[in-house]
Amino acid sequence: MAHPTASRFVQALTAIAASAALLAGCSFASATAADLEAELDGQVALFDSAVLHGIDVTFDDADYDQLIADYVETGEKSWIAATVVIDGTTFEDAGIRLKGNSSLFGLNSSTAGNPEDLPWLIRLDKYIDDVDHQGYTDIVIRSNSTETALNEAVAQELLAVAGLANQDPIATAFTVNGGETELRLAVEHPDDVWDDANFDDDDGVLYKADSEGDYSYRGDDPEAYEEVFGQKAGDDDYEPLISFLDFVNNSDDATFNAELADRLDLDAFATYLAFQDLIGNADDIDGRGNNSYLHYDYESEQFTVVSWDLNLAFNTANVGGGGGPGGVGGDVAAAGGRGDRPGGGARPERVAPGADAGALPGPGATGPGGGGSNVLVDRFMANAEFVELCNTKTTELTERLFTSGTAASTIADWSDLLAADAGDLVDTTTLTAEAAALTTFIAAQS
Repeated sequence: MAHPTASRFVQALTAIAASAALLAGCSFASATAADLEAELDGQVALFDSAVLHGIDVTFDDADYDQLIADYVETGEKSWIAATVVIDGTTFEDAGIRLKGNSSLFGLNSSTAGNPEDLPWLIRLDKYIDDVDHQGYTDIVIRSNSTETALNEAVAQELLAVAGLANQDPIATAFTVNGGETELRLAVEHPDDVWDDANFDDDDGVLYKADSEGDYSYRGDDPEAYEEVFGQKAGDDDYEPLISFLDFVNNSDDATFNAELADRLDLDAFATYLAFQDLIGNADDIDGRGNNSYLHYDYESEQFTVVSWDLNLAFNTANVGGGGGPGGVGGDVAAAGGRGDRPGGGARPERVAPGADAGALPGPGATGPGGGGSNVLVDRFMANAEFVELCNTKTTELTERLFTSGTAASTIADWSDLLAADAGDLVDTTTLTAEAAALTTFIAAQS
């Protein structure tokens, strides 16, 4: 598959090979795939999405039982040691822990019998320093309410086409303790390596919004923010975040409208909002899980809102199925029943729980389907000029992603890969149905 499906690692090797070819006085054509393969020392590039990858994890059953007990009793996501094999390369004493929030809703000792179905964070250097795989230390095993996870894979690919920072996705054959092998989507973990690869600034910081938190101002004490924003990259510094949240929450309308561009990348934020609406993802920055990262650039003194968690893309109902514990499965809903975001682009209509398995529960609902709000989004969309910018981005992205055929070709690429290499992990009928549902959704947007 062409960029953006190629991994950043392979892109970097391509650049190295091109430079070497020029220095040698030969054409880039001589820097062949074989040269890149030699650089990889025979390994498959980790985030090459044109390949079905293998990830095999082994850990002690007693450690697993304790990990589950810790989460059920305290909500803590404890680390345990594991042997991890990635595409044939073995890593002893790696770390693994649960990863997710609403995807773990309902997890208990009786629903935790299939660890290959749970969402995980793998950290290769958790217990041994300086361990990595092709420069990567972290890998996220995602949950999804569909069997193929095509919706998130395609959404991540399109996010990159939209010009925004994404988390490269790969399809994996995932096995735990020699049990059943499951088709699972894995993505990059936003950390120092990811932050450096996605942002040009040499000195920045990355914060992750906690699902139980919000974008409220909590005073000038950094400790008041540590439980609602975790710092994932850069030097330990909450001051930029505190200043930004103070401005977002406490500035008057005139000041907010006049100065927001000094503090936030408006073009990227408008693109982000338009993109989330176009792919029917109500679980974004103002959704139920507060899903977002914030990157701060010290040089420009601007924040950028970063997308995270696209497993509900294309109006997918997450009712605990797919990668979640005790799931009953979910369907990718065809387009339809779409309401308006105030002043801006369309997004999936939110209905009361149980009203429609293909729609998302509305604001105020309890459990993993509850809605949310975000003060930054609310104030941004109250400004007519900002709304117009969102509308412009919606028009541009509709052409770039949908009308152009990019989305259709991305669905086809992923479908072809799974049909060819994962036929023993997902049946043809399911793959065809889930791909068709995405195609129907996109056709309605084009």
